[in-house]
Amino acid sequence: MSGAMTLPTVLTGVFVTILDFFIVNVAIPSVESDLHSGSTATEWVVAGYGLAYGSGLILGSRLGDIHGRRRVFTIGLALFTVASVACGLAPDANTLVAARIAQGLAAAVLSPQVLAIIRTAYVGSAQARAVGAYAMTMGLAAVFGQLIGGALIQADVFGLGWRACFLINVPIGLVVLTVAKRVLPESRNESAARLDPIGAGLITLALIAALLPLIEGREQGWPMWTWFSFAAAALLPVGYVLRRHEAPVVDTALFRERAFTIGMFATLVFTMGMAAYFLVFALYMQQARDLDALEAGLIFAPVGMGYLTASLIAPRLVARFGRHVITAGAGVRALALTGLLLAVHHDAPLAVMAPVLAVDGLGMGLALAPLLGTVLAAVPQRHAGAAAGVLTTAQQAGGALGVGIVGVVFYGAADNGDNIPQAFEHSLVYLIAVAVALGILVRLLPEPRVTTPSPPHRSVQPTRRQPTPTS
Repeated sequence: MSGAMTLPTVLTGVFVTILDFFIVNVAIPSVESDLHSGSTATEWVVAGYGLAYGSGLILGSRLGDIHGRRRVFTIGLALFTVASVACGLAPDANTLVAARIAQGLAAAVLSPQVLAIIRTAYVGSAQARAVGAYAMTMGLAAVFGQLIGGALIQADVFGLGWRACFLINVPIGLVVLTVAKRVLPESRNESAARLDPIGAGLITLALIAALLPLIEGREQGWPMWTWFSFAAAALLPVGYVLRRHEAPVVDTALFRERAFTIGMFATLVFTMGMAAYFLVFALYMQQARDLDALEAGLIFAPVGMGYLTASLIAPRLVARFGRHVITAGAGVRALALTGLLLAVHHDAPLAVMAPVLAVDGLGMGLALAPLLGTVLAAVPQRHAGAAAGVLTTAQQAGGALGVGIVGVVFYGAADNGDNIPQAFEHSLVYLIAVAVALGILVRLLPEPRVTTPSPPHRSVQPTRRQPTPTS
């Protein structure tokens, strides 16, 4: 029984961390009104979480390697639950941003343990199915986050309003903490080396240097410091590569596999479009179409349906067509976003947008699950923890950077909120370009060399590892 609960337990943990990146989108207007915050604070509420999440992931994965993935998973979940309470009780925008950053750091401790536990608890086709379930869980958390957030705000349980979007994590966290200690297998890398805080610091500073001017620069008129910050964002990774450390926080051996390197950048690009899309679409629906939080959340239901459908059929398609399915997913996204751009430009009814959104969700599902499977297939077992950290860092860093970039585009064209439809149109042009870039990157991926994931709705049982080497 405990083995049967391993996957649901870790997936619930990753579900709430991804959910909290997206659930705030429909809550933003309520937060701005209640806390009297501006556009910069709005972006920090979303991107600050992603920045902290992404910058701490690699160090979080190393902690799991050293101290045990189950132990670190439970510590991260406990910290995440406490930070969620702080978010839900925040009296002002600055406190909320600080609590969101703390929440992101806790998620960075928790999240990389999920992929590492999957990689060590399952082998062969069972592992492939578990990875497929992981990818589908992330996508569903993202696309249904808006709907869940809208329902919580509309229900206004105990008069909490938008605060319920954060406080909902508390009962979930307590239940998972109770179960995790009994059902999760413990694993660690017996040869794991000591931590590399300097290396982790360089990576964190590079992400901050890239994101800070994206969020603050537009409102301040792009002063000179913003350009120095962009330059630092380019130079700091070079400094990391040139420095020597006996156990660097990122093992450069990971990048000897073309599938991992290209796949990591493709993942980064994919999430640069996904997180940004959900934010500006929610703003457009509430501020231009005058929908309430629940109605805006319901608009995302077709996206979720399309994503779920694609996640179920993608494994069979990948078995036949390989990485071309990911390319097709990127192309479908680009076409759907183009259709959405035309619908917005002509002020089409929401009923016209619904099928376009379903097609967009289909493109997301065709891209994400096969992409993750291709990347992880190239990673030897001994690098499971490090690879999980790097891959999830790319996901969260991409989300944060995408929010920063689309914020420049959206708020720059919004003209103090007077031209939201045009701002959304400009944002869609950026998102179409991101989808095209993803399709180009995927063409550089090699064909998968492992068993393709089967539909993740099947029950997954842990399989005893055989003493044969893994690729």
